[in-house]
Parts: sequence; structure tokens; C-alpha cells
Amino acid sequence: MSATTIARPASTRQTPAAVETAAGARPGAGRRERAIVRAGAAVLAVHVLDDTLVQPPAGTPATDHLVSAVVPVALIVLAAWAYPRLRGTVRGALALLLGLLSVAVGGEAWHYTNTVGPSGDDFTGLLALAAGFVLVATGAVTLWRTRRTEGHLGWRYARRALLALGAFVAVSVVVFPIGLAYVTTHTARSVVPDNALGVPYEDVQFTTSDGLELRGWYIPSRNGAAVIAFPGRNGPQRQARMLARHGYGVLLFDRRGEGRSEGEPNAWGWSGKRDVFAAIEWLRHRPDVDPGRIGGIGLSVGGEMMLEAAAEDRRLAAVVSEGAGARAFSDAVDLPAPDPVAFTLGAVAAGVKTGAVSVFANQTPPHNLKGLVGRIAPRPLMLIADPDSGHGEELNRGYLRAAHEPKALWEVPGAGHVGAVTAHPAEYERRVVGFFDRALRR
Repeated sequence: MSATTIARPASTRQTPAAVETAAGARPGAGRRERAIVRAGAAVLAVHVLDDTLVQPPAGTPATDHLVSAVVPVALIVLAAWAYPRLRGTVRGALALLLGLLSVAVGGEAWHYTNTVGPSGDDFTGLLALAAGFVLVATGAVTLWRTRRTEGHLGWRYARRALLALGAFVAVSVVVFPIGLAYVTTHTARSVVPDNALGVPYEDVQFTTSDGLELRGWYIPSRNGAAVIAFPGRNGPQRQARMLARHGYGVLLFDRRGEGRSEGEPNAWGWSGKRDVFAAIEWLRHRPDVDPGRIGGIGLSVGGEMMLEAAAEDRRLAAVVSEGAGARAFSDAVDLPAPDPVAFTLGAVAAGVKTGAVSVFANQTPPHNLKGLVGRIAPRPLMLIADPDSGHGEELNRGYLRAAHEPKALWEVPGAGHVGAVTAHPAEYERRVVGFFDRALRR
């Protein structure tokens, strides 16, 4: 009887790692991966609560930050809960997202630690920064480990290229605007700049309508008129020296959340009009100032604040706005775009940024500037802009069309953003001082 050899088929069972590689992802995450991501998310959530409710900015109660605490923490908790239930590619992307946001959040603590030393919520912020780098590394490793390795090589690389393009678009129009919104509503100049006014001045302080104490410098008036130079004590110093030479009183001050002023910062100036209103009220009680002869000059976001303040407070007798751009979605959609795709992507990014700023600042977006400037007349308005600077100054042509007489727009090509005083100092002085002389001198 001959022996019969029975061939046994090779085992088709695959290891879990092989299954994950072949499928591109597996339903659940490993224990270590899950623990790392959830720990990083917990650190991020703790810092958000510390920053908003436990140690809110000086002069602001915790109740003013409920939205900026509840919404981000709820999203972080949801991400941590869902993470192990997602496929590998999605898990990697989510870990990267949490990591990038943690780095943006921790950047605030790094900034203040390096300028004035760590304090308050900076300690949890530094932990969030470290957790962010760990989360980014975890996300990159997860994406690599769960990549597809089966199928035609050309298709795999084409698929990865498409995924990379999608990720780039998502980062550009979603992740970056959210990170930018957080940074610009939490980080500002933390020290008072060097004083280079070159004329006698006073250290002053005054209070806003919402109870914040603002501090600044005041150059006393010699002609009975005064000008608010905004924002901050750094950028407008050259304009302040120029106006002081012609006898004007000039008030420069740290806006809310900046320098020695109370409050939380907002680089987009959504609360800046209250600071300007408080400055007007303070100047009206100065013995050297005629209450009817108060003007304002604003640079960049300060120009936007001056336009809004003048539209809502008729005590501002004349306004110079240099480099005003877009504060929110309603302004950004007026920016020109080279094609419909660029316009759509820009509009989405602006909408995400505006929504994120609303959450982080606990505020609704401000009104469209083009809809406000028509209320400034009959008080004179002067706009200054380099239309090619790339900061949205081309919007000033729209502001000019929407405004009523008396109005003027001085376009300074090549000067850069708020650089007209440096590019053409003599003409700048002639135009700006002449404008205030006509509007404020008796």
C-alpha cells in the first residue's frame, strides 16, 4: 500500500498588525496609543479650564469665559472618547490635530514665560505645549504604521498624494485659522515698550465702561486739542512725537490685555471701541483740552477701531485711519480674489477664524466696517493705505466709497503696512497735521 501525502494548505491567518496594514486601519487603537492620546487631551482640557475659569485674565470674572471653557473642553472630551473607535488614518489625523492645537495653546505660556516669567496658568500651558509635541509624534507614527501597503504601487502613492493635498487644505482653512484665533485672543505685548517720545509726558490710567483699568502716557496739549494714538504705546510713538511738535496733546495707552492694562487681549480689536470711548471720556475732563476738539489716529487694527468708535461716538471730532483691513468674516468677503476657488477657500478660512474668535473671546463678531463708516460724517475722515501691502488695505477704497464728505484717501504704494510715515515723512506730516489743524484747531 503506497503512502499518500496530503498537502495541507498554508495558514491564511494574519497577525493583527498585518490586518491593520492591509486594511489601512483597524477599528481600535492599541492600549499605549490610546493612553498617550487621552493623556495629552486631558492636559489640554485642564489648561483650557485653568486659563478660562480658574485663573481668568486680570479684571475679568470667570463667568465671562463660560463659552470659551465649555465648547473647547466638550470637543476635546468627544475626541478622546471617539479616538479608539476610529480607523488608523483618522486616528493619526486626530492626534495630529490635537497636537497642533496644543502647541498653539501652549505657545501663549511660552511667550509670557520668556518675556515676564511664568505665572498663573502658564504652568499648565507649558505642560500643554509638551503634550502637543508628543501628540504630533504619536499622530505621525500612527499614520505611518497604518498606511496601506497592498494594491498597485502607483495607486497607493496617488492616494497618499490626494490625502496629503486634502490634509494641506484642511490645515490651511481649518486648523491654522483656529490656532490663529486662539493665539490672537490670548497673546499680546506683555511689557511696556521703551519711551522714545522725547517730550514731557504723564503716566495716566482710566477705566472702561466694563470695569477694566487701562494705563498709558499722555503728552499735555499746548493748543487746546488732543489726539488719541491707537493702539498701544509702541507703534504710534512716531505719530505722537509729530503731533506733539505742533502743540497737540497725545494719549497713548496699552489696550486691554496688553502691557499694564487689565483684560484679555484680542488682536482683532473686537472690544477695542470701549477702550477708545474710555480714552475720549478721560480727555474730556482734562483742563488743557477743549472737549469738542478730540481726534483720533489709528494704525492697522487701531485704524479699524477708530472707524468703529467714530461711527458710534460723535465726541470724536476727526479720524485718521491708516492700514485698516478686515476684522471678521463680513469684512474679509469684500477682499478681492484671483479666482472662485481662492475666494471660496478664503471665505471658509475667514468663517472658521471668525467663529473660533467668537468662542475664544466670548463675543459676537463686530459689524461690517463698510456699513459703519457712513455714520462718521459730517466729521472729517482721512484714510491712508498701501493697496499692495498684502494686509487687506485695498478695502480702504470700499470704505471711502461708503463714507460721506468730508473724506479723503491717500494711497501710498510701496510704503508697506502702516509705513507711510517712514516712506514719506515730510508729506505724512504735512497731510496728517494739516488734516487735524483744519478739523480741530480754532
